[in-house]
Amino acid sequence: MKMSIEIDCTPVEARAFLGLPDVTALNEHLVKEMQQRMDANMAMLAPEELLKSWMAFGAGAQDQFRKLMTAAAGAAVSGMGGKRE
Repeated sequence: MKMSIEIDCTPVEARAFLGLPDVTALNEHLVKEMQQRMDANMAMLAPEELLKSWMAFGAGAQDQFRKLMTAAAGAAVSGMGGKRE
């Protein structure tokens, strides 16, 4: 036997009927907070700001990378010198 039931109600009425909480205010607050955070971070996406942050990080990172490569090259040279036959 097949039976179909059609219920015509709004989402608010369905939540109330099923005993689910009304989260409309929480959702509105969350959306507003996300909009504020996005607006605050939009300035960070400006090309000038991106370059400033990359260059500030890049100078230190380039120096660390150079030191790492110098140390690795020195270790490779000293390691090769002892293994020659």
